[in-house]
Amino acid sequence: MIELKTPGEIDAMAAAGRVVATVLSTLREKAAPEVSPHDLDMVARDMIADAGATSSFIGYQPSWSPTPYPAVICASVNDAVVHGIPDRTPLAPGDLLSVDFAVHLDGWCADAAFSVVVGAAPDPRDLALVAATERALDAGIAAARPGARLGDIGHAITAVARRGRYGLLADHGGHGVGRTMHEAPFVPNQGRRGKGLTLRPGLVIAIEPMLLLGARDGYRHDADGWTLRTADGSHAAHAEHTIAVTADGPRILTAA
Repeated sequence: MIELKTPGEIDAMAAAGRVVATVLSTLREKAAPEVSPHDLDMVARDMIADAGATSSFIGYQPSWSPTPYPAVICASVNDAVVHGIPDRTPLAPGDLLSVDFAVHLDGWCADAAFSVVVGAAPDPRDLALVAATERALDAGIAAARPGARLGDIGHAITAVARRGRYGLLADHGGHGVGRTMHEAPFVPNQGRRGKGLTLRPGLVIAIEPMLLLGARDGYRHDADGWTLRTADGSHAAHAEHTIAVTADGPRILTAA
């Protein structure tokens, strides 16, 4: 069931979104060689507590997962696309790091992600991949207007990926957000223009393209049951915002 949010509820979600934006901005600044994903997770834990929020990730266990998620951020490195569990392995110069993060504040959730290449002398291909993923996110957000269709969002994301000859995960995408982190509808990263659910003011969704540098499909899961990696070992990038469809157009709730 899709629940449309009132303007007041959207404002409350924006408050959660400001916490997410602040934490992600700090983690982006601190992501550097010799810093481990575990270190970043500890920073996020302290900031969550200081903000009076709670993690939406830790303890989360969907039906497909063998264990509850053990951290407050997802930290996916290089060929890890999403859901990477932060470990104590120090980041190395040139690593491509994707960080996904969500909190609940006063009963409302917000969810966002970014990718960055750490250290000096980054691989230009990775920089181009990250930039294309951000453009795909921007294109998907721009398509989220009243009267448009859900397929318009996926079509916009796919168009950016195809122009750069990047791969996409066909069965992964965004989702509705509200009192819980994952609500209806599913927001695919591929779609046909003019098809699917009609977007109405009050709809709040997370749009999250995941672009692959190598193969256009195929992935595998680590033994931890969470980390999703490209099948061919190529690098991947992930970007996400929680947005509200309003009469004036899309409102980004997790903007810095």
